Amino acid sequence: MTIHRPGLPGDLPEPELLWARWGLLAVLEASTEEENTPSVHRTGHWADAGGLHLDDCGCTWWTLDRRGPGRFVLYGEDESSDVKWHKPAIDLLAGAPHWLPFERLRDLIEGYELGCVYWYENGAWARSPYPESLDDDGLDCGMSRFVDRGDVLDAIDLGGSAETEPEFLLDRAERAELTPELVQSMVSASEYDHWDLPAMLRALRLAGLEPGGGEGGAPADDASEVAQPR
Repeated sequence: MTIHRPGLPGDLPEPELLWARWGLLAVLEASTEEENTPSVHRTGHWADAGGLHLDDCGCTWWTLDRRGPGRFVLYGEDESSDVKWHKPAIDLLAGAPHWLPFERLRDLIEGYELGCVYWYENGAWARSPYPESLDDDGLDCGMSRFVDRGDVLDAIDLGGSAETEPEFLLDRAERAELTPELVQSMVSASEYDHWDLPAMLRALRLAGLEPGGGEGGAPADDASEVAQPR
């Protein structure tokens, strides 16, 4: 699946699929040390009350947040984005639904820290209109890692586990059947000793990837913004 430059709403996978792939990496990378690190200093993939996050500490950062049943918002920035420097300025919130976290987004826009915003409702992704002169909004460099399932599998390093294959683990995550028992079994069978199982299980609950786990992230309530990267 190809992501255009600039991105098109149809380039993005279904949000539940995007959430599952991103959430699995957040579970695998979870650690108590990172949990206790302020969001602005965290790197990698992680889950918290504000949704799922990605930050490589340099070139790209993103947040995917559930905003109620059937509603998601994806926002962030990659260094490839030309949006914040474009003249005339592009209104990233033009046509946006009322349930977006406007206070957070406007703060990022005012700080020249936001590259694009996409939202999902009524079964489809959408974004504000772009002028034809815009070359890139950063969506490709930021999100292509989750769009291609093969790239996600390549990112899953289980340390030579004999009992759990990346394909099996990803399939379970995509079906919201990633149980605590499966995570514990994977950790026990791995040759790696860096796993932090308690933190991984907390991330699993936050991501909502286990059966009956409900919706991960925070409820849609602009009056209760949560701390996010950057």
